[in-house]
Formats: sequence, structure tokens, C-alpha cells
Amino acid sequence: MTDSKPWFTDKPNPADQKHAPATMRNRDAIVSVLSQILPKTGTILEIASGTGEHAVYFGQKFPDLTFQPSDPDPECCRSIAAWTAREQVENVLPPIQLDALENTWDIKAPAVILCINMIHIAPWEAAIGLFDHAAKLLSVGAPLYLYGPYFRDGVEPAEGNLAFERSLKSRNLQWGIRDVADMDALAQKTGFKREQLIEMPANNISLIYRKT
Repeated sequence: MTDSKPWFTDKPNPADQKHAPATMRNRDAIVSVLSQILPKTGTILEIASGTGEHAVYFGQKFPDLTFQPSDPDPECCRSIAAWTAREQVENVLPPIQLDALENTWDIKAPAVILCINMIHIAPWEAAIGLFDHAAKLLSVGAPLYLYGPYFRDGVEPAEGNLAFERSLKSRNLQWGIRDVADMDALAQKTGFKREQLIEMPANNISLIYRKT
């Protein structure tokens, strides 16, 4: 079971820094969308923060907000801490270990929840867990933001996404690009409604849900 307590480290090791090349390519496009939905103040919880590069960049771009990165992987938590120390961003909190598959999250209610590029590299149960936890934590009207590749009814999939889907399935049969219709159905079941679908670079999509 993962530990939701902060991942403290006295002296983060630069060697722990992981790099995700896609971060550099998509971070500004994501910031453009987030600038439309983030509040002026409050704590923003990021689920599956991975390397921590997004959290650090968002902290730099939105200095009046507090960002709480999280990841179930201890190595990712070390990377997040190392990136935060390197960039010296004071509004990014120490990472915590949270797993969408766990029944409880010991965390204070955030103003917004972000989840970037997790849904397709996790079993469907992780998507269910994310929405279940978000339903418990978020206030009415608060946004849940998702980013990544998705399939849509009536829209021909890009060849790159089809190849990516095959790659995902070859690694883990429980992984895969999800359908927007399935995400919407899950949202409705857990008390959310999709407010926007925004086309993003490299055949990705931003999905913005609101707690109803």
C-alpha cells in the first residue's frame, strides 16, 4: 500500500531527475488550457506526476497557486523532489505517494485535480479510482482536468495513436487508449459532467470535467 505522507528528502540528488521528452513538447499547450480553468488561489493536486517536470513548470507559470505533485512510484517521487530543488520553485510541495487504485487518499481537498498521460498507461480501474477520489475531494463546480490520447466516436483515429495503442497492448493488455464516450459515462456515474473537449498537439486531447 502506498504512503500518502510527503516524500521528504533533505538533499534531493540531481541523479534522481528523470526526463520525459513529451513534457517539453506539450507543457505550453497545457498551460494555455489551464490558464482558463485554474482559480487565482488554492492548491492544485496533480495525480501521476511522473518525472515532476510538469508540476515544476506549472509552479513557475502560476506562482500564486500551490501545486501538490503525487505519484505511486517512489522513483518518480524522488525525481519530482529533485526537479523541484533544481528549479527552486517554492510553490511546489514535496511529492506524496498516491495511487488511484487505493481505497483512501489521506489528503486535504484540493481546488483542482490534474491528471496528465495516466489513463492510457494504467488499468481501467485506475480511471475509476481517479473519478471516485475526485468525487470525494472536489467541491461542486471544481474541475478535473485530463490530458492524453483518446479515441472518439465518428473521428478516425490518427495512425500515430493506433500504433501507440498497439505498443501499449504489447506491454500490458490492461493498458490502452480510452474512448471519450467511456470517460464521459464514468464521469456521469461519479457526479461529473464534461465541460470541454479541446484538441491538443500530437493527436492528444484535453478533457475538462466539473463536479456537479
